[in-house]
Amino acid sequence: MNWASVLMISVAVGASGYAFQRANTATDTSGKKAPAGPASATKMRVPTYAGDVAKLINDRCVSCHQPGEVGPFSLVGYENAKRWANMAAFVTERRQMPPWKAVEGYGEFQDENRLNDSEIALLKAWSDAGAPRGDAKSEPKAPRPAAKGWTLGEPDFIAQPARPYKLAAEGEDVYRHFVVDPKLDKPVYINAVDVRPGNRAVVHHVIVFLDRGNSAEKLAAATTDGQEGYSGSGGGVGFVPSGSLGGWAPGIRARYLPDGTAYRIDPGTKLVLQVHYHKSGKEELDQTKVGVYYSEEPPKYEMNLNWIFNFGINIPPNEKDHKLRRTYTYGRNVTLYGVMPHMHLIGKSMKSWLEFPDGSTKPLVHVDDWDFNWQLNYVFKEPIKVPAGTKQHVEAIYDNSTANPRNPNNPPKRITWGEETNDEMFLMITQYTVDDAKNVQADWREKIQQVLDLPRLNRRG
Repeated sequence: MNWASVLMISVAVGASGYAFQRANTATDTSGKKAPAGPASATKMRVPTYAGDVAKLINDRCVSCHQPGEVGPFSLVGYENAKRWANMAAFVTERRQMPPWKAVEGYGEFQDENRLNDSEIALLKAWSDAGAPRGDAKSEPKAPRPAAKGWTLGEPDFIAQPARPYKLAAEGEDVYRHFVVDPKLDKPVYINAVDVRPGNRAVVHHVIVFLDRGNSAEKLAAATTDGQEGYSGSGGGVGFVPSGSLGGWAPGIRARYLPDGTAYRIDPGTKLVLQVHYHKSGKEELDQTKVGVYYSEEPPKYEMNLNWIFNFGINIPPNEKDHKLRRTYTYGRNVTLYGVMPHMHLIGKSMKSWLEFPDGSTKPLVHVDDWDFNWQLNYVFKEPIKVPAGTKQHVEAIYDNSTANPRNPNNPPKRITWGEETNDEMFLMITQYTVDDAKNVQADWREKIQQVLDLPRLNRRG
């Protein structure tokens, strides 16, 4: 069973037991009474779902907590919200939900999904009062569910394997690559991509690569296991891609790129869907889909992704604060739009900041309580102009001790770089455009060749 499933089950089981408790204090898993909520909760008038709570839940919770989404239960409508009222008060009071992981004040982002003290107090007061409904006729309408499961509505093109992939019950993780030909006769521009995992119990992440030649098709044709696509070694795609459209991991939601930007796909380009599978202990089927949204007009700037790796991970057992760093220097004037940190189970924190040529600095993002199950893409509130010569620093801290409840090994073992969940990674993905770019495809090929040269990078540490 993967960690996301364990989390969902533990939340659901905890909620069903907690629902029978209607005390003014909650009890955590250690048996200790939790601190009382904000003092303002005791002074509030009795809130109702219709008058106070529905809008908050619709705005901040329902995007994940609806059928077919990542939330383990639905909060759509009064009956669902009432059923989970005690759990909502419990997890928001501890700031476990909403799952916004970036440290407040270190970087500024769009759609920061935090609850303030008064909103947390509101949910607690409503729970303590027995979750009254109020005037049902005045309830705000719940958001319409995403069209056929797509966050942004029906895509212009859906890429998916021709047949479901059959995953064995046990063994190592699988990186399967499915080749899809969009059959383009002219360049197209992509301003959004949405990923719908076919089987969330086994799909860990998805990355969409681009192949302007026939490399991926040749690899798939050489496969002899009778299934769609081909498997990569150690998570590698097996060829030098000509680009990427990004991807999906738990917690990421689809969104449109900023105005005036888009990814470009040339005629003859194939989409290569890399799906990372966990084994669940029983045979599983999956047919993951990727929805592609076209831009009506060519963009002013083509979007790029900067992948900042550190392959020199070698963490001894019982080391609680193992620190690694990597610095990337931008050789051109660029504009940054967002960042996505990525580590695995013993990751503790990851931070990134800019150092400008004049020596001044600017914070980008700091996740100080890394959670493998909530890997978010943080889009800056305003794009950041970066002159050539600016350095982007990334620092990560790992906890390979027994004090880390997510440590997959007991007793702890030495952990190195690897694509398996029980291995570890150091990766910061940054969205950017080149201000004066004339050939961002060449820029990408140079960069991807660099990150694929693992021995050279390992020597650099």
